[in-house]
Amino acid sequence: MGMLALLHGASTSEVRMLQITHIDSVAHTVKLGKRPHPVPLDPASWTVVQRCLSHREAWPAANPHVMVTKGTKAGRIPASTAYLSHVLDDCGYPPRMIRSTRLLDLVNTMDPKLAAAFGMDPQATLIYLADRVDPGRLPAPPKTAGATPHTT
Repeated sequence: MGMLALLHGASTSEVRMLQITHIDSVAHTVKLGKRPHPVPLDPASWTVVQRCLSHREAWPAANPHVMVTKGTKAGRIPASTAYLSHVLDDCGYPPRMIRSTRLLDLVNTMDPKLAAAFGMDPQATLIYLADRVDPGRLPAPPKTAGATPHTT
C-alpha cells in the first residue's frame, strides 16, 4: 500500500479494489482504479507487489483481490476501508497523507494536467497547488538600469 501510494499516487480504494487479474507480470504493470492506462511499476514497486502475491499464496483464498485479510480470504469482497486506513500505522503515516504528498509534489513540480494519469480530473488537482512559490523556481530579479557600483 505504501509503495503504491508514495510512488504511484494510488488511493486507498485503488489498492483495495486491486485484483490479481489487474496485474500484468510480463509488462510489470497494474491497472489501478479508473486510470486510463496501466501503471508501469518500477523495480522496487514490482518487488513489493510480488512479495504481496507470495504472501497471499500461503493462504488458500478464493478471493480475487490482492490484499486479503483473515476475514475476506474465504469470500470475494475486498479488504475493508478501515483495514486499509490502518495498514500503515506502524510507519506513522496514513495512506491518504502519503498519497497526498505524492500528488502535491507532482502538481507543484510538473503540469497539473498530469494528474489525469492518476485518474483525477484536472480541476481536482487545484487543491494540491501550494499557496506559495518555491524561491528556487522564480527567475532572478532584473538588474536595475543605470545603477553603478559605489566605490570609495
